[in-house]
Amino acid sequence: MKDCYKILGVPPSASAAEIKRSFRQKAKLLHPDLADTGSRDRDAFQELLKAYEILSDVQQRRAFDSSYMMGRQSRSTEEKFDYRMWLLSRNDDKNRAILIFFDLLHDREDDAVEEYRARRNSPEGFTLAAWFSREDFMDCGFILAEELFLRGDYYESFLLLAEIIRLERERPYFHHFFPEVINLARDLLKNRLAYSVCDELALDSWETALDLGFSRKDEAFFFRRMAEAYERLGDQYTASVCLKEALRLDPVMPVPRQMRKRLVEV
Repeated sequence: MKDCYKILGVPPSASAAEIKRSFRQKAKLLHPDLADTGSRDRDAFQELLKAYEILSDVQQRRAFDSSYMMGRQSRSTEEKFDYRMWLLSRNDDKNRAILIFFDLLHDREDDAVEEYRARRNSPEGFTLAAWFSREDFMDCGFILAEELFLRGDYYESFLLLAEIIRLERERPYFHHFFPEVINLARDLLKNRLAYSVCDELALDSWETALDLGFSRKDEAFFFRRMAEAYERLGDQYTASVCLKEALRLDPVMPVPRQMRKRLVEV
């Protein structure tokens, strides 16, 4: 067993907040999805994560201190503890939220997405942000949004991205990683939502996007998509209002002649 305190770069007297802060700083340097350098060492990240799991859990930290720092417990006793099984044995939202993040960082993306969907579909409802700090939610939420996107769950992916974008607009955290969040959200809004979810959910997404600080051209495109959806729903008046707003924001936006004739030249 390696020295968890040394791996995290904190003294044995470190508080829970110091341990968490040090883990977050080091994780950004090592995690493949968050690192911006070429030094992406998966083994080092797994070692960091294991050290954090031990020191951030009161019982595990006490066992580590006894066995490794004081020599009162054997190595085999510590190795018997399976943190994932411990999380699985608990059915409350908090521990299941931690399980989702744990699985995302342990190559169990399918399990993480399955658990998230199950929680979201429960009658009680489930909000991932309720169980993490602001920064941890943003990290976890973006990774999860990418996984949902890859599986075609575009609406749930966008809901997470919208929450992250609002938080970033309030106070920057991702900084130079933020364009990745925006680009994924833009792809969802422009290319994925139309015809892949019902018009009502798509409209909800485009209307939400209008408050997220996208460019005028982006907003014009969203309004055009809204016009198309409202027309499919039989609301010709609102469709016309949306298309006129789209053209106000972007006068050179290409619009099919028949659509323009139906909704603008009336």
